[in-house]
Amino acid sequence: MIMKKYIGFSIIALSMGLASCNDYLDKLPDDRAEIDTEKKVAQFLVSAYPGRSADYVMELASDNVQDNGAQFTAQDYQTYIYNWQPVLTTSWESTQWIWNYHYMAAAAANQALASIGEQGNPASLNGCRAEALLCRAYAIFRMSNVFCMAYDPTKADKYVGLPYPKAPGVSVAERGTLQELYENINADIEEALPLLNDAHLVSPKYHFNSKAAYAFAARFNLYFHKYDKAIQYATAAIGSNPLGVLRNYAQYLTLAGVDDINNAYVAAAEPANFLMVTANSLIGRAQYSSSWRRYATHYDIWLQELTRAPGMPWGSGSTNNTLYMSHNLYGGSNESVYMPYMVEFFAVTDKVANTGTPYIVDVVFNADETLLVRAEAYTLQKNYAKALEDMNYWVTSHCASTYGTGVRPTLTEEMINKTFDKIDYTPEVVTTTKERTPKKHLQPQGFTVESGTQENFIQMVLHMRRLQTWQQGLRFQDLKRYGIAFSHNISGGNPIVFKAGDSRGAFQIPQDAIEAGIAPNVYEDANTSAQDPDELQERGIRF
Repeated sequence: MIMKKYIGFSIIALSMGLASCNDYLDKLPDDRAEIDTEKKVAQFLVSAYPGRSADYVMELASDNVQDNGAQFTAQDYQTYIYNWQPVLTTSWESTQWIWNYHYMAAAAANQALASIGEQGNPASLNGCRAEALLCRAYAIFRMSNVFCMAYDPTKADKYVGLPYPKAPGVSVAERGTLQELYENINADIEEALPLLNDAHLVSPKYHFNSKAAYAFAARFNLYFHKYDKAIQYATAAIGSNPLGVLRNYAQYLTLAGVDDINNAYVAAAEPANFLMVTANSLIGRAQYSSSWRRYATHYDIWLQELTRAPGMPWGSGSTNNTLYMSHNLYGGSNESVYMPYMVEFFAVTDKVANTGTPYIVDVVFNADETLLVRAEAYTLQKNYAKALEDMNYWVTSHCASTYGTGVRPTLTEEMINKTFDKIDYTPEVVTTTKERTPKKHLQPQGFTVESGTQENFIQMVLHMRRLQTWQQGLRFQDLKRYGIAFSHNISGGNPIVFKAGDSRGAFQIPQDAIEAGIAPNVYEDANTSAQDPDELQERGIRF
């Protein structure tokens, strides 16, 4: 049922194809479309959501992945991203397609806005106008996570931004600054929120409905260091007592396997799901296929840093661990384990040849992550009582009351301090599995975190976020925001280190965009030269 329901969204995205390098910033996806009625505007906004996902490349760049060895197979783009190198190949998960499809989504939003204007901006189209503004803002915000540095108010006027087209048919090649980019995103969000009206939405969970809009506004303002607004908007999305919209993870332990779990996870009826976006992607296949196994989440990472990490209040390992996620691991080998929350769907286009298009349903905004946005904002304001309240909501929905001898904890300030005071920091370069822990040194970018209680609370929130957003790429943005230095091991070579404020955190823009006159990212880190592709080949890394 679910697969049939979602095929249309994927085919629309696929049929748009790749625009030429001169057009993808402003081209209307279908030049023949005349969007001259309110109904057509609402229908056209389906095209304003990106048909490709940045999740996998962001995940590969993070500390959730390791090099399992040259005896395993990898896709070319995996090698580039894992080594924080410009991607020189084109595939569904490549930076080229991320760039093109997100800008095409913005172009569709611009056309919708222009069409609304041509109809006189009637109040009846306020909901459509809000959706179009949010689609434009989200597409470029997501690209900023990929192609830009994390927002730092002390450096944002020097960091490079991205082109921000605001009208169809008008090319924009200037990238501006990151400060200007965030101000543009903020302006679109702030204009949209008062106009929100879900009445025009036929399938609300696949559009920027009100809850999704406020969840987006909350995450953006957290990244923008506007903590009062992050709290305000998160509360608008989930309420002051969010237990009614948080996901019931207990249900997944009763289901038959990966397909049933994934179907339940992405169900439109799930209260925790605010916005779901379909995208042509092989990330679901990469979880289990041996063709992607060289760079993957090894069981050791789960055992030491994630769901089964020693010393956590809800339990460790698998036997007496009340955390539901710790019992929902799947995988064909220890080299690649996963939770089945982003399993591949397949849209058959030729029944005889049994060929078609693989895609995912990505829950890009949900109640659980929005709750953690609020918990983090409260912690950064040192409102530990409210942060504890939110973290305990998370524990209640994510942990069984008992499992084996384990008992679901009620977090307290003392408990969080004792937990992280006893855990060692993971070293920058990990040489043995036992050195891995859920705790890493913080060097926040443009803000401060005091040692002691505030840091321990942040460590807890970041750990919860890491579990919550696994495989969606948000962990890499958290690493960038908090200046967490970490390394990627290299089979047959020396580890490579990602430093605090590392400019490689902003992926290089596609080559055809550079050739079209858009300024490339410039890398100035002392350790960047060691990642030259020629040297990588000498170390035996296949391209």
